[in-house]
Amino acid sequence: MIIIGLVVGAAAGIGATTTVLRNKLLSKSQQVLKDAEEKGEVIKKDKILQAKEKYLQMKSEYDKQVAERNSKLQSAEQKMKQREQSLAQKVEELQKKSNELKSASENLNGQIEVLNKRKAETEKIYKESIEKLEHIANMTAEEAKQHLIDTMTEEAKAEASNSIMDIVEEAKMTANEQAKKIVIESIQRTATEHAIENTVSVFNLENEEVKGRIIGREGRNIRTLESLTGVEVIIDDSPDAIILSGFDPIRREIARLSLHKLVTDGRIHPARIEEVVAKTRKQIEQEIVEVGKRTCIDLGILNMNHELMRMVGRMKYRSSYGQNLLQHSREVANLAATMASELGLNPKLAKRAGLLHDIGKVPENEPDLPHAILGMKLAEKYKEHPDVCNAIGAHHDETEMTSLLSPIIQVCDAISGARPGARREVVEAYINRLNKLEEMAMTYPGVVKTYAIQAGRELRVIVGAEKVSDVEANKLSYDLSRQIQSEMTYPGQIKVTVIRETRAVNYAK
Repeated sequence: MIIIGLVVGAAAGIGATTTVLRNKLLSKSQQVLKDAEEKGEVIKKDKILQAKEKYLQMKSEYDKQVAERNSKLQSAEQKMKQREQSLAQKVEELQKKSNELKSASENLNGQIEVLNKRKAETEKIYKESIEKLEHIANMTAEEAKQHLIDTMTEEAKAEASNSIMDIVEEAKMTANEQAKKIVIESIQRTATEHAIENTVSVFNLENEEVKGRIIGREGRNIRTLESLTGVEVIIDDSPDAIILSGFDPIRREIARLSLHKLVTDGRIHPARIEEVVAKTRKQIEQEIVEVGKRTCIDLGILNMNHELMRMVGRMKYRSSYGQNLLQHSREVANLAATMASELGLNPKLAKRAGLLHDIGKVPENEPDLPHAILGMKLAEKYKEHPDVCNAIGAHHDETEMTSLLSPIIQVCDAISGARPGARREVVEAYINRLNKLEEMAMTYPGVVKTYAIQAGRELRVIVGAEKVSDVEANKLSYDLSRQIQSEMTYPGQIKVTVIRETRAVNYAK
């Protein structure tokens, strides 16, 4: 019973406690709901206010954009109205101008009709005038026209000749002073020796006994020397001297040095001669290379091909009309460098071209080509500058000049070869050149006599006064100078002087 009472009491207590707890929970839940409702109302009001503010803001922006668009539309409408007004004005102006053009065209048509009528009348009068003139002059219109053309042609020729002379004189006045200055300065700053080369060399002996040893038994020594060197050894009655004759200066030099070594050593026999000649040939080859190097160093020319340098050295043993080729090339190089500096061009290229301009004269094998063309091909082969190659090839007009260096090299070559004492010209060639000058001048009509004077540097032509007029004399001088320039080869320049003299002679009796 007690247990049951305890259980019942416990159950009653638990039920009371549960009821109390339930009541508390209900009251708390109601309070929470109430608080939540209050917070929800506050949040709702805030959101409504924010929405209203945003709506007002968007509305104000929209109103602003609408106002801007309206203002733009109004301005566009105003511009359209202005354009319509201006177009209307232009249309009116165009209509006025079209009306004016119509009236002007009508007036022009009337004037054209009047002009056509006058033209027909003028042509009629012109034909009648021509017929009257033909009747008066006893000449047709074509004959008169041809006569007029012939007369005007003669006058034009005379005026052209006078104009040519005036132009030439003016060019001389403006350019002659500067050209003379450059040429004279170039010549004055360069000086070389006179021509001394020839085709023989003289070997001096200490006594006459050495001649017999050089000749050898039955002439075997001299035959060996001649066959090895290619030089003719002449032993005559000249005291203490042997003459070495040959056109190749290198061979003559090899023979001279070999003879000197043989005479100094005292042993002269065919085997020894062969040995000495071989050594001397090697020595000359080394000397040629050294001369080429030394020449390039002296002139300040760098980076030259070894084979070209060797050809420069070979120039020492070559001559042209008695003028040493190396000395001539050095002179041309210095002259060209001076002229190029005066003219504002590259003096190094000019000096290089001047030194190499005659390398076509010294190749070991000699093909059938002019030395200028051969030299140009050699320079191209060894990668020289194109201006240098053209200057080499064009210094005798074998090819067209394409650079400013070419005329400079041509002029300097002429200066070096034409100066007094530079070359010894063969007498026969000299006489032929003078005769050719005089014969060329005699082919012109009206020429009476011709004289080549001043060593062929001036040609004087005497013409008949009754056959050649003053104007024709000027033209003859010009044409003859051009013909000489194109058909002849000569150093320097040739002055052509045409002399026309009129004499009036009467006798008092």
